[in-house]
Amino acid sequence: MSEITLGIIGSGQLGSMLCQAAKKLNIKTIVISDDAQGPAQNFSDQFIFSKYDDQIMIKDFINKVDVVTFEFENIPLDILKKIDKEKKVLPKPDINKIVQNRKLEKTFVNDLGIKTTEWAFIRSAEDVSKNEKLLPGILKTNTLGYDGHGQFVLNSLDDIKKDWCFTTDYILEKKVNLKKEISVILTRFQNGTISIYSPIENVHENQILKHSKIPAEVNDKIINDALQSAKKIAKHLDYVGTMTVEYFINQNNDLLVNEIAPRVHNSGHLTINAFNVSQFEGHIRAVCDLKIIPPGIICKSAEMINILGKEIEEYRSKTFREGEFFFDYGKKKIKDKRKMGHLTILKK
Repeated sequence: MSEITLGIIGSGQLGSMLCQAAKKLNIKTIVISDDAQGPAQNFSDQFIFSKYDDQIMIKDFINKVDVVTFEFENIPLDILKKIDKEKKVLPKPDINKIVQNRKLEKTFVNDLGIKTTEWAFIRSAEDVSKNEKLLPGILKTNTLGYDGHGQFVLNSLDDIKKDWCFTTDYILEKKVNLKKEISVILTRFQNGTISIYSPIENVHENQILKHSKIPAEVNDKIINDALQSAKKIAKHLDYVGTMTVEYFINQNNDLLVNEIAPRVHNSGHLTINAFNVSQFEGHIRAVCDLKIIPPGIICKSAEMINILGKEIEEYRSKTFREGEFFFDYGKKKIKDKRKMGHLTILKK
């Protein structure tokens, strides 16, 4: 066992896969989570159940680890900063200040000369009226929200409900005449070296990722532009660890940044089986400052299918063929649209 003990905040499937990657590298893991049933506890060396504002439990966690990372970005920033004062948190907490806030995130990306969807900051119904040119569009809460939560489709001003009081801030994004969606996953190390995966093509259903495949069926210019802009974002964030940039491609073949995920990503699950180094192993190597191993694909192509809700019951009774890899996240409660597992299919 390595002398490094890694603390992981969050106990979902991403935390589980981080723990498994750490174990492969002989890194001890301690997971802290406010979910008593989080599946990552089945793969960690120690599990601490605690609210994230419980100062006593947080202090116990800090005392037991050497470095800290997280599986999701919506952890209270003050908690991350408190931990970072005593044990290094990677990626840096201030990065979350940007990516937790859609206005700050889009401004950051645009200031780098990288295109996003057209957007406006919204505080009232009047602000929507002033930006009618962005309709049809999607109204998104400025903070929080994932997998379609906190999002409202506005086709015209008539869609603004009279009982909306706009008690929170929003971003209004012009709808994209979508051709494809891709993501770029990279790992940036503490010395600034970047390992990067080729773009992954994604399909969403009801705003939840359903299918990913590699290689993405896009032209060389889009591939190059996506790789270069993702590297530029990582460099200017001074990022350490694995991160993801999600892109839209419109019918004019314009590449538009949708959002940044400062963590390992659902679309990168296929890297576990399709590459010599997965996104999870890359992240562990980066935050623990271990040897850099560039990722290389070990198959002709790969696809990943998300298993949602009750679909898991069928998959649990299936027999799988060579080249098919079934992952059951071990979640105790089956909920509609909940990510319960995934299937990766490799073609040699």
